[in-house]
Amino acid sequence: MTAISLGVGIGWRSEIDTVVERLPGLDWVEVVAENLCPDELRDGRLPESLRVLRERGVQVVPHGVALGLGGAELPDRARLERLALTAGALGSPLVTEHLAFVRAGGREAGHLLPVPRSRDALRVIAENVRIAQQELPVPLALENIAAHFAWPEDELTEGEFLAELVERTGVRLLIDVANLHTNRVNLGLDVAAELDRLPLEALAYVHVAGGVERDGVWHDTHAHPVTEPVLAVLAELRARAVPPGVLLERDDNYPPPAELAGELDAIRRVLEGAPHHV
Repeated sequence: MTAISLGVGIGWRSEIDTVVERLPGLDWVEVVAENLCPDELRDGRLPESLRVLRERGVQVVPHGVALGLGGAELPDRARLERLALTAGALGSPLVTEHLAFVRAGGREAGHLLPVPRSRDALRVIAENVRIAQQELPVPLALENIAAHFAWPEDELTEGEFLAELVERTGVRLLIDVANLHTNRVNLGLDVAAELDRLPLEALAYVHVAGGVERDGVWHDTHAHPVTEPVLAVLAELRARAVPPGVLLERDDNYPPPAELAGELDAIRRVLEGAPHHV
C-alpha cells in the first residue's frame, strides 16, 4: 500500500480562507466535501481561495461527513457521485470519510455515531466500503470518531475492527489523535494499546484538533487550542510510524493567524521528534 505524501496542512474553511492562503509552509488543505456546491464543481468553478491554493501547488483533499458507511443500508449513490465529483474537480489524491453511521430509516442522526464492533457489522461495513471504493476515482481512507458511547455487544476494539476492515478491503486509515484522546478520557480507551493494534502501514494521514475538558468529560470541539495530551498522542503514533500527512482541524472560534501558525509549528516539532509545546 503506497502512501501519498501530503506534509503538514490545515482544514480549509470559508471563514478563514485568506488566512489559510497566507500561512507559511503550508503543504495541503482538507475541505469538507459537503460544503462545496456540486453545480459549481461541474462547471469547473471553485471557491477563489481554493483555486489560488491549487494553482500554487497546494494539494486539496475532500473530507466527507454524510456518507454513513457504518450504517446497515447500502451507500447512497447520489452521495457517492457527489464525493467522486468533488475529488475530480479538486484533483485530489484521495478522499476521506468517517467510520460511523449517521442515518437510519431515512432519518438523520445529526451526529457521527459509533458502529457496533461486531463480526456481523464488520461484514456489512466491509461491503459498504467496497461499493464506495468502486465508485470513487481515488483511494478512500476512513477516520476513527470521538464516540459518545460504546455498544455493550462490541466484540472487537476499534483498533482490531479497523485492522480487519483494512485486511478485507484495502481501505486506508485517517487516524484522529484528538478522537483517541477523547475516547481515552470519556471511555477509558488504552491509547497505546490501540495504536499497537492499528495497521499503520495503511495510514493515509492524521487529524489533530483542540478541545476542552469540563467536569471530567472531554469535548472534542475543534474550537479550542490543541492541547499537550493530544500532541502526546501524535508523538506516540509518530514513534510507531511516520505519518504521510498531518492536518490541523479548526471549525469555530478562529484564533489570530499567528496562533494557527504556532499550532502548525507545534505539529511539525512533534514530527521532527522535538519538544512540542504549543
